Amino acid sequence: MLNRRKFLQLSTLAAPLLSLKNMASNGNAQTKPIVVSTWNNGKEVNAEAWKILSKNGRSLDAVEAGARYVEDTIDCCIGLGGYPDRDGIVTLDACIMDEHANCGSVGAIEQIKHPVSVARKIMETTPHIMLVGDGAQQFAIENGFKKEPKELSAPAKEAYQNWLKKSEYKPEINIENKKGNGPFAPPFFDDGSPNHDTMGLVAIDASGNMSGAVTTSGMAFKIHGRVGDSPIIGAGLFVDNEVGAATSSGLGEEVIRICGTHVVVEYMRHGLSPEAACKKAIERIINRDMQRAKTLQVGFLALNKKGEYGAYAVQKGFVFAVKSNGEEKIVPAKYFFDLGVT
Repeated sequence: MLNRRKFLQLSTLAAPLLSLKNMASNGNAQTKPIVVSTWNNGKEVNAEAWKILSKNGRSLDAVEAGARYVEDTIDCCIGLGGYPDRDGIVTLDACIMDEHANCGSVGAIEQIKHPVSVARKIMETTPHIMLVGDGAQQFAIENGFKKEPKELSAPAKEAYQNWLKKSEYKPEINIENKKGNGPFAPPFFDDGSPNHDTMGLVAIDASGNMSGAVTTSGMAFKIHGRVGDSPIIGAGLFVDNEVGAATSSGLGEEVIRICGTHVVVEYMRHGLSPEAACKKAIERIINRDMQRAKTLQVGFLALNKKGEYGAYAVQKGFVFAVKSNGEEKIVPAKYFFDLGVT
């Protein structure tokens, strides 16, 4: 027979479990396959991935195809058309991860059009996970990737020349959504120069296997050699085929500090829904420094093994795209702060 002390101890242990159970499902489970990706341009990226997923293809091939699609587009923040660092050089970051925890990554690579495919080649042909800078470029060329011209795209050159007039770095939160109407409309600072962004996507294929990929040109006008969270496994991307996958967008340094996507997946492992897991990770960033958090943006996006998805951000304005047999849409993420930023 339980005495009163034992009963109270068991009750105390049960309370967190009940709380987790209440947060365990958000009711949006989709029939596999499914792909989710960050931001409005994720709709086009998902469509590219869907060409593979809809034919019972592998999720790894699908996320690579989606990332390659956006790398082909002249855009402010992804691919060689992206805006440069403070020295006028475009450097790219990317990573990829499959259902077996195989992963590959490149950081600060120059003059290579498809860094996500270089990341996959590293994953599949070397004992390493991450190559950076000149070494990453050398590896790419040795493996058949073309070395592209170093010239800036016309939009990037114009933005860089404008930035040089002040040479100031003052990013504005969620400026991605403030100017331009198209799916690849460029983000800007308040002085008309570009901010940064990332394309992250995760998918489940018809066999129930999960993969993810991330690609970016990083922060515009960053210090040369800066690498954010995007190519770091466990920060910008993490996949656990038993549980789920997560990706991130926003200020990479803040994501790195908490190993953000790994944290999200671990919360899902303990029973939280994707949205609740993303929220708990965001709260870690906010609780460390509430005032600083009001000046930055981070968004997490997650997909669990059931096909349930969800996202959460520090600030209002983060959106993500979903594609499955059941739906195709852009979804505004829930958020902690609404400071009038849209």
